[in-house]
Amino acid sequence: MTESTFSKVKDDVAASPAADELKEEFQRYLQARAQHAITGLGRRLGESVARLGEPGHGSGALLNGLAKGGKALGAGSSPAQAALTAGASQLKDTVKDKIKGLFGAGRKSGGGASRSVTIVEDIDVGVPVRDAYDQWTQFQEFSTFAKGVVSVEPSDDTTSNWKVKVAKSTRSWRANVTEQVPDERITWTTEGAKGTVKGVVTFHPLTEDLTRVLLVLEYFPKGLFEKTGNLWRAQGRRARLDLKQYRKFLMMRGEATDGWRGEIRDGKVVVEHADAVEDEEGA
Repeated sequence: MTESTFSKVKDDVAASPAADELKEEFQRYLQARAQHAITGLGRRLGESVARLGEPGHGSGALLNGLAKGGKALGAGSSPAQAALTAGASQLKDTVKDKIKGLFGAGRKSGGGASRSVTIVEDIDVGVPVRDAYDQWTQFQEFSTFAKGVVSVEPSDDTTSNWKVKVAKSTRSWRANVTEQVPDERITWTTEGAKGTVKGVVTFHPLTEDLTRVLLVLEYFPKGLFEKTGNLWRAQGRRARLDLKQYRKFLMMRGEATDGWRGEIRDGKVVVEHADAVEDEEGA
């Protein structure tokens, strides 16, 4: 077959209706193969992403959202639909987390039944450690310098009744000293209708005339109002300001007004004040 004859046959075949049908069938075949490949890839991708939401493969609102979107993609949904599923799931989980955070941002305690909020503050006071400690033992005088304390009425050497300001309201607490070691530490717990507080204050001599006072308070609030984060952040600011007032009061005097030198262990007095003073004077 000559070259001219081959060209004529080729042109005739290309112009025939059968050739057009063949090209259309071939295009449909390519499209079907491409769709099958994309669908298979989407399913495998969906299954892989979905595993992120399984135990041991990640956590959080983002991973949960991706997992749900991955399942939708694996089930044959379009990428746009899968993305919408993931986004809606993440938004719902994020809102849920925000609501949970509003009602207790502290760590879980007591078997997960409640949440606590911890406040840690410290301050350096320019007096010997004995004066810093002795002044702290005078609970009844806290109301004279601490704006957050309304009144304190000691019942005995281990218990006292406190009225304190919380936001714009007043709370009543009964405090019980559980441990007290002269010039070292005082720990206590308080019980009230609106919550429980555990506290410890420690005294650290930096020099002969400089003492660092470290205060740690752990709140276990009760009730909806008491559990709002802003309330306990306000309590943290109040503790910080009251520590400054304590320093000002003590340094303006230059010495403690008085002091209780007894020792308490497990909520019981093991060394009476008079005995401790006698031992110190005889040393």
